[in-house]
Amino acid sequence: MAEESFQERTEEATGKRRTDARNKGQVVKSVDMNSAFMLLFGILLLFLSGGAIARGLSDAARELFSRAATYGASNDELRKLCSDVILRVLVSLAPVVGGLTIVGLASNFAQVGPLWTFTPLKPNFGKLNPLNGIKKVVISRRSMVELAKNVFKALIVGIIAYKALGSVIEECVNLMDGDALSMVSFMANASFAVGVKTGLAFLGLAALDFYYQRFEHSRNLRMTKEEVKEENKEMEGDPLVKGRIRTVQRKIAYKRMMQDVPKADVVLTNPTHLAVALKYDSANMSAPRVVAKGADLIAQRIKSIAVEHKIPIVEDKPLARALYHAVEVGEEIPERLFQAVAQVLAYIYRLRVKRPQVSLN
Repeated sequence: MAEESFQERTEEATGKRRTDARNKGQVVKSVDMNSAFMLLFGILLLFLSGGAIARGLSDAARELFSRAATYGASNDELRKLCSDVILRVLVSLAPVVGGLTIVGLASNFAQVGPLWTFTPLKPNFGKLNPLNGIKKVVISRRSMVELAKNVFKALIVGIIAYKALGSVIEECVNLMDGDALSMVSFMANASFAVGVKTGLAFLGLAALDFYYQRFEHSRNLRMTKEEVKEENKEMEGDPLVKGRIRTVQRKIAYKRMMQDVPKADVVLTNPTHLAVALKYDSANMSAPRVVAKGADLIAQRIKSIAVEHKIPIVEDKPLARALYHAVEVGEEIPERLFQAVAQVLAYIYRLRVKRPQVSLN
């Protein structure tokens, strides 16, 4: 057992292990991907609805200052004034807040898919151990990777933002002779351009992070050879039990097959190694059917039962081999063997007219 506990996890996770992990909330997900989409769409929403938001906020402020002098000093009147202003602000910000909520949900759904589980919400008192927390933060491989990722992201995004700002700063000189409206318009357009470039860079890094998270997820789900064996036992049953079941099934099939031999019309032989019993009922069958077949000892047993019940035995090596290899017990013979089998059955029927019970060796 000690040796098994130190086995390397070299086997890819099975479908059951992945399903169990998903049901526990262990899925491939990049937080950076959500942040990148929300940043990009947030900038886009602010750019498209910024004017409406500014007008709504200015109207709310104007109404607040214009109506403040008419309100009394009672708590109810002040509460009503504040609630009216807050409602106006919320209505103005609703498109951005609602859009970001939809984007966040869509990003999570695109990464994870439909999933409903409360397992991650269950309390895990093992996480309260400060020693485990220190190990994760200080000496774990994952913490080192996260630190390297964050430094790399900050470096790349910082460079992109710096270059984007550099191109904008050169145009700021033209604002010296402009009015307030043109300055606000320029600042809005410049902020949008810088934000989009920075957001696209962040989105590219988030895509790389998503593939890393998928690799890390698969790595964490890897199994040892012993775990794969144990899972196969759980899924398919113990091999010893399965072998016992197959043995019992073979015995039942053998017994049923031998019980059908007396119902056969003829037994074709090889002559010693193979035996195939055929039956044909024109009223219920579209073609002759193999009711029993076997090799070596089973073939001898079939022939013994045929002799005991006076079933005709005909030696036809090619036909016996073809039937044995091409037709399973209970199946009708293929069309390509119709003529050969029909000749044998016709021969048997002619003999029965002369002698009702015939056995040929």
